[in-house]
Amino acid sequence: MIWPPYRSVPGPMARSDTGDRAIRRRGGSTSFPLLVLLLVLASVDLSWQQGDPVSNFCRRFGHQTTIVDERLYIDGGFLNYNPLEQFPENYTNDYLFFHDLSTVANSGMPQLYANLSKNRTIPSLHGGVLWGDSVNKRVYQFGGEFPGRDLTTPFRGIYAYDILDDQWDFFGLDHVSQPASTVIYRTSYGAGVAIPERGEGYYFGGWISNRSEPNWGATPVATSYLVKYEMDKNLWTNSSGPADRVGRAEGSLVYVPAGDSGMLVYFGGVRDKFGNGTVIEGQPMDEILLYDVLSFKWYTQKASGTIPEMRSRFCSGVAWADDRSSYNIYIYGGAGMPPNTAGFDDIYVLSLPTFTWIKLYPNDTTSSTGEYPHHSLSCNVHLDGSQMLIIGGSFPVSDMCDTPEQWGVHNLDMGRRNSDGAVWQLYDPAKKGYVVPWDIRNVVGGSETGASTKREPENGFSSPDLKTLLARTASAPTRTPTRDVGGDKEGGNKLSTGAIAGIAVGSAVGAIVLLSACIFIIRKRRAAGNKPEMAMSPGGGGGGLGPGPHGYPSPYYEPVSAYPNSPPPHSSHYNQYNLPVPVQSSPIELAASSPHPPTTPGPYEATATPDSTHAKVDHGSWTPDHHRSYSTLQAHSPNPTSPGAYTAYTTSSGYGEAAHELSATPGFERRRERGRDREPGRVHETYYHA
Repeated sequence: MIWPPYRSVPGPMARSDTGDRAIRRRGGSTSFPLLVLLLVLASVDLSWQQGDPVSNFCRRFGHQTTIVDERLYIDGGFLNYNPLEQFPENYTNDYLFFHDLSTVANSGMPQLYANLSKNRTIPSLHGGVLWGDSVNKRVYQFGGEFPGRDLTTPFRGIYAYDILDDQWDFFGLDHVSQPASTVIYRTSYGAGVAIPERGEGYYFGGWISNRSEPNWGATPVATSYLVKYEMDKNLWTNSSGPADRVGRAEGSLVYVPAGDSGMLVYFGGVRDKFGNGTVIEGQPMDEILLYDVLSFKWYTQKASGTIPEMRSRFCSGVAWADDRSSYNIYIYGGAGMPPNTAGFDDIYVLSLPTFTWIKLYPNDTTSSTGEYPHHSLSCNVHLDGSQMLIIGGSFPVSDMCDTPEQWGVHNLDMGRRNSDGAVWQLYDPAKKGYVVPWDIRNVVGGSETGASTKREPENGFSSPDLKTLLARTASAPTRTPTRDVGGDKEGGNKLSTGAIAGIAVGSAVGAIVLLSACIFIIRKRRAAGNKPEMAMSPGGGGGGLGPGPHGYPSPYYEPVSAYPNSPPPHSSHYNQYNLPVPVQSSPIELAASSPHPPTTPGPYEATATPDSTHAKVDHGSWTPDHHRSYSTLQAHSPNPTSPGAYTAYTTSSGYGEAAHELSATPGFERRRERGRDREPGRVHETYYHA
């Protein structure tokens, strides 16, 4: 009997999907535990040498995130493991992670877990979006590219993680209620946002390529369409974008509750000038696009103030004053355009309705863009606008791990509500509510709670409609769940019968595996005793300080910090290999007498391949057809490269520059087999409902 890899839920969602369902555990015969045991024993040597996604974390990038209730979910993208001289590859992230936002770990950030179900039949993509649905307790996965040489499949519907049942559903395209003219393509590195109170997800622009849609055949191009997904109806709408019909990608989209039903705000990223992928230009950061979700109308507005440099693959989050007199959109980081291709380590705020850019960080005069530029990261606002959690990113000019004891999490205090009035702070689940910081009040007037005195752009609104819409406060009818979301099933903590049975089997198998691991360690140590004291395998395994795989020493690194005050988002991982120490100051988020011991990666990185375990490929980039990748998979070298892959850029004069190639440093690609669980008694197997 073949068990389905997920629940297939065609058509509009039923009012309740909690009817009589046979709960089955995958692989029901008595031979299944024996088969698992044989497979585990066969892979003991392989799994022992691989990193753990929590305790051996180094970096993540190209992922997608969302918050539902007190969990921040992370899906897809790429991972680097610690130490990098032992694991010098980019691994496809096959896990569905979550940070528990109700607590704080010893490192000062929310604890990371890797124990949620995600079967290999669920794609692990990069450059997509997660739409969180806090009403029906689901997380929808849309957009993105397939990594490496994984088989690209056409878009036939949307996968959704069921938070309550800890399993995945598939909602196919409904060709009965769906208009026949509606064609939905999977695109990557577009801009997405969810509106849970309306049950809607939006995705604007993005790249269509052979890695997002099979048999695309042509050069990757940016799209100009806005995709809308109605969660309760499983209904898709593909509408036109701004009037210029220019394809856009790698920008940012946020929702503000202004107008009659809310508005979408888009800015940044790049434009596909001729619509064929040959000439890509940056979109000026003073060009703001707005979309009224009720009238389906687009507007363009010029911004003023301290305008950021053009950038892409940055992240953003929005908060607003209590009286809605200002909507403040925070942005962080991003990749730069020629000649500044390294990118940015800075914070700006776009304040509406004045459409004024305000710089928050850094506020010194020596480095306008920050010391540690990075991109392909994510931002999520939590606790009613109190804090914005920034996850991961690719660092093109740094050879450091991204605060591994904090799992690459950095926290922005959006209202500077701390004794130092600082921007970077450790996470505080007790700090709730947004206050307007002094940086913004100095420009728009008012107080911490609102009452801004400036309500119009410096040179007026581009359309009278905008003035009217931004003066209104959007409201939406109370949305009710379309299924049973009883409180006793919160967060997927209640295990199904199949899960309990699986844990029982897993416990028995685990005891045998533990014994096998002990035998393996003893044999390995005995074998090591017959080798020269400083010798190491090419993989860098074992102890000592012998030469690593690329000539670097391989110091032992304890991934969990012994210090309660762990490093800040941008600094403090000092290089042990005699490279320049980038920063000699205390951490930004929290002062500490001593930073945690650093970790430095090896010089090679690459990406993931198909499921053949540890297949090595001798090319350096996953991007086919010269697909534009910025430096998503570029090695973190002190020498930045241009952010385009065989892509021509235009300068302000409008003339195209020579094409710039960007690819990963020669290395090899891998897809990592999953490691151990992060919570006792949980397994990585998925249990399905018939």
